[in-house]
Amino acid sequence: MKFKKTLKYITFILMIVGLTFLYSFSVKRNAAKKVEKIVVEFEAGVNNFLTHEMVNKLLIQNDTTLKNQAKTVIDLYSLEKNVLKNPYVENASVFLTIDGTLKSIIKQRTPIARIMSNNSSYYIDKEGVKVPLSDLHSARVLLITGVNMSEDIKEILPLLAIILEDNFLKKEVVGIHKKEGEEYQFSVRSGDYKIDFGTLAETEVKFKKLKAFYNKAFLDKTIENYKTINVKYHNQVVCTK
Repeated sequence: MKFKKTLKYITFILMIVGLTFLYSFSVKRNAAKKVEKIVVEFEAGVNNFLTHEMVNKLLIQNDTTLKNQAKTVIDLYSLEKNVLKNPYVENASVFLTIDGTLKSIIKQRTPIARIMSNNSSYYIDKEGVKVPLSDLHSARVLLITGVNMSEDIKEILPLLAIILEDNFLKKEVVGIHKKEGEEYQFSVRSGDYKIDFGTLAETEVKFKKLKAFYNKAFLDKTIENYKTINVKYHNQVVCTK
């Protein structure tokens, strides 16, 4: 009985030693393997600002191609950090596969609005991060004017979120202008009239009033008679012809 227990113990030790040897051999062999190819993938979504070639250039380290270099000399952290410096990149994951492929998975930033202010123009994403204009693609997004400071952008983000989450408002509102007195005015797709929205107080209540007014005005086709639609007053919509 004692001999059987000893035999099992010795067998277990030999298995551990064998697995450790195989693992060490596999790690050394994998480390010595060279980079065979570079693969760039974009996550699902809007991917119009970057090309595979542009990301490949971001991956180049010390002006030397990464192909045929040993996997042990590849600094994945530096490569990933370099890719993330690109203003069009929201997130990036760079890693090496067992077969020697250097793989990059890129998530591009999605612009939600275009800011035009002080002779400059740029996009912002849902977090308010500035995204430069691109020669490759022009995004069809809300046009924002009268917004000059980063604080103004931060202030308007909740308003943009409400508009973009509503199927009707997302199609109808095409521009937002910040006026004096912290008040906002909308440009719309359905006509030449403007919507005086007022301040950002009671935003959801104002949108409910606006949509209720739209339901009636579109039904009786009186919407074309107005120059401005004012929803900033409590419990009423005031229109001018």
